[in-house]
Amino acid sequence: MREILVTSALPYANGDIHLGHLLEHIQTDIWVRAMKAQSHKVTYVCADDAHGTGIMLKAEANGVTPEEQIAAVKASHEADFSKFLIDYDNYHTTHSEENKHFSELIYRRLNSAGHISTKDVEQLFDPEKQLFLADRFVKGTCPECDSPDQYGDNCEVCSTTYNAVELKDPRSTISGATPILKTSKHYFFNLPEFEQFLKDWTRSDNRLQTSVANKLQEWFDSGLATWDISRDAPYFGFQIPDTPSDEPDKYFYVWLDAPVGYMASFKNLCDKRAGTDQALDFDHYWAQENEHKTEVYHFIGKDIVYFHALFWPAMLAGSELRTPTGVFAHGFLMVNGEKMSKSRGTFINAKTYAEHLHPEYLRYYFASKLSDKVEDINFDLNDFMQKVNSDLVGKVVNIASRSAGFLVKKYDGMLSEVCVESALLEDITKTGDEIAAAYENREFSRAMRLIMQCADKANEYIDDKKPWSLAKIEGKEQEVQDVCSVAINIFRQLMVYLAPVLPELTANAKEFLNIDDLSFASRNQWLLGHKINKFKPLMQRIEEKDVAAMVEDSKASLARADAPAATESNKPAAKDKTPATDADAEQTDYIGIEDFAKVEMKVAHVLECNHVEGADKLLQFTLDVGEDKPRNVFSGIRKFYEPEQLVDKKVICVTNLAPRKMKFGISEGMVLSTGEPKTGLTVVTLPDACVVGDVLA
Repeated sequence: MREILVTSALPYANGDIHLGHLLEHIQTDIWVRAMKAQSHKVTYVCADDAHGTGIMLKAEANGVTPEEQIAAVKASHEADFSKFLIDYDNYHTTHSEENKHFSELIYRRLNSAGHISTKDVEQLFDPEKQLFLADRFVKGTCPECDSPDQYGDNCEVCSTTYNAVELKDPRSTISGATPILKTSKHYFFNLPEFEQFLKDWTRSDNRLQTSVANKLQEWFDSGLATWDISRDAPYFGFQIPDTPSDEPDKYFYVWLDAPVGYMASFKNLCDKRAGTDQALDFDHYWAQENEHKTEVYHFIGKDIVYFHALFWPAMLAGSELRTPTGVFAHGFLMVNGEKMSKSRGTFINAKTYAEHLHPEYLRYYFASKLSDKVEDINFDLNDFMQKVNSDLVGKVVNIASRSAGFLVKKYDGMLSEVCVESALLEDITKTGDEIAAAYENREFSRAMRLIMQCADKANEYIDDKKPWSLAKIEGKEQEVQDVCSVAINIFRQLMVYLAPVLPELTANAKEFLNIDDLSFASRNQWLLGHKINKFKPLMQRIEEKDVAAMVEDSKASLARADAPAATESNKPAAKDKTPATDADAEQTDYIGIEDFAKVEMKVAHVLECNHVEGADKLLQFTLDVGEDKPRNVFSGIRKFYEPEQLVDKKVICVTNLAPRKMKFGISEGMVLSTGEPKTGLTVVTLPDACVVGDVLA
């Protein structure tokens, strides 16, 4: 059993959680759950990054103390992550006694070893706010191209980089004042002293993805620089210890104590569990001599690789602590192929998403896109709907819904005593080894492809055996039970494989399957002579209207923040109640949208189509509409079609008509056609990509 400590990057404590944060934390959570399912001891910790000028200014704007600000944001962050089933063992804050202790410990060890130096730095200073200005708090005219309103580190027009003091006509974005130059002493971590160590570290033991190691080589080629680790008061953070008496107001730069937050959150958890059967030993994971006994992994975005793969391991090595076993970077999140946009409604907060859509939809979609590469992920809203509806509802859940009804109604939920398709089930069981390896290697998209291939095999098997047809034949009772039992066993294997991604769905599936264990090892014990419970719908399809509402709400939240209060001059005009045209005025047979909404039309798969003996006009359809059993529908189109022309087609079925008792049986719906009954009818068929059971709107 491996002992593993895992972290995600710390969200900054001045804003809401959005889909970009969720990409990383969902990725981490899936990996943690998969490793736990493989019987490893895994601990997952995180925290809010709660220091810096940004926090101080946000609190001031909100009229609260920084401590009140970060406490409120932490509670909000934890609630958001919980909605998306992120299962931390501990979620802490960098503004903690543990973080203060370890930040001071690391600094003192680095200082005593001669790795800290000081020098005077000339910096822009806001005379009204009485604070030094970071580059992002200064704007002015680009010194190269004269473009106005550029930030203090680079020009967005000509891409020139520069020092903030080079800006023309600089101004403070905090107060609007013209900054002045002021000099103060700063403390530096001597990173160049660790150059050879870092060159070896970044290329050893697969600690980093190859592309990340190659990118870091550019920093080595250009030469590492000393790292400014101090800020002057006023600043919200920890004061640097042991400074001379005439330098009382020196604070750790936020990026020094932020990664220390990983250690602090873990130490906080160790203290909470002390004396219990879940006790953890801090030194067992962080002492330098234990580096090869335990594993520590950080999941981060590619934009903060420099801090995690250069500064952080150098700080740890210089203070005689263990370094990470691996740092896993991911790309940025795009929405519909572009950067997240507030104006388009694609800058989506976790709260807004959760108000409209189930979090497990997002977990699966991210899993289907994530690999071990540092690639940007595109959250395409149309592809999102299609993939979730097709894969999870149309393939996976459909296996159980198509099979469970026969077993519960005809066999009291009992599965067969033997497996009649052992080769098929053995093949899917062995695929679990590949899936487990894909999870461990963070190749989640490969794992999802393998799982869906297993689901395809199950659905092909059901379509081939046609239990709904067998059930009509006397003497085929055992065969029906056997076929459905194979399907349920494959469904159980899929739940094992999807459990790290879909913890809520698989928990509900455990209740249906009447089992307690979905670990990877459990797949080797098939369900034979086992009783299942009545099937309940496990997942609903994504509706386009819900995605549209989420996008609109994302726009609306921006509008609420930006729009002025309505006045008499800008209030919307009262809606004109007169008809737009004379034709509208004369029309009297309109229906309302509520009338149309009463008609339920679903995508149906034609399983069988046959002539009806004794009926000149009718064809009899057996339709799969995504329910636990097929529907029987009669349609008066015999003179226009031969039955074989319609078998395996996707058609539209009206599913909420009252069943109609006919001479030849009960018709449980209506197949839609176009044309005139006397001159010719054409059945409306749909593309193969349409998902069985989808509701047309």
